[in-house]
Amino acid sequence: MAGDTLTAPPARRPVQPPVQVDGLVRAFGARTVLDGLDLSIGRGEFVALIGKSGCGKTTLLRLLAGIDRPDGGALRVPERRMVVFQEHRLLPWRRVWRNVAIGLRDRDARGAAEEALEEVGLASHVNAWPRTLSGGEAQRVALARALVRDPELLLLDEPFAALDALTRIKMHTLVRRLVDRHRPAVLLVTHDVDEAILLAERVVTMRDGRLAAEHAITAPRGGGRQDPEFQRLRATLLAELGVTEDTGSEGGEAAGAGEGGA
Repeated sequence: MAGDTLTAPPARRPVQPPVQVDGLVRAFGARTVLDGLDLSIGRGEFVALIGKSGCGKTTLLRLLAGIDRPDGGALRVPERRMVVFQEHRLLPWRRVWRNVAIGLRDRDARGAAEEALEEVGLASHVNAWPRTLSGGEAQRVALARALVRDPELLLLDEPFAALDALTRIKMHTLVRRLVDRHRPAVLLVTHDVDEAILLAERVVTMRDGRLAAEHAITAPRGGGRQDPEFQRLRATLLAELGVTEDTGSEGGEAAGAGEGGA
């Protein structure tokens, strides 16, 4: 009709990733560990972070977890975030379900803990004491303790490094299944290149306090270590870490190939 005006629909705001790091700086005395680091992790995205020992991986994870504070740059992370460490850190004087339910308020803490333990395959261990658990079972409890809080960001600090090879494989399958179900943003810090490729959707390499390279995982999940794309990316990542497979020199632990050490 004459005189009518058309109003354009409001522009949609771009969805911001739950984790956004811009120019992050962290120094300890005269040593700058993180030097202008940039990183973003999308909702439901699984990112693996690799790098030589001492390059700043754990420092970054501590900053994302809120355990430490940066000296410069911008850092945005969701409030609901949880960390699973290399050690399970269970309280030996509390039964398993009480370890999972630590800090839960305004809800059926025991019921929530039991549901989380069922998810990780430990429904029969609700009333067990931590000392009776195997290493893999203890880490599953630690994972249940993290997931029961429905985190938007899950930080994994070499959580499988102390496990034997068979238990690691089982934990890889479990973690991938739980992440696919709950869809948090995930950052896995690991020394194991194979583990990074098998679990993540993106692998980033850290060097000199910054992210030096990143690679999207295009190898089909479940294709295994013999897949040509897996082998190609593995060789690339090892080269970025300064590892030569024939000699295993310069950080050879990074070539762990899932054999239990990281």
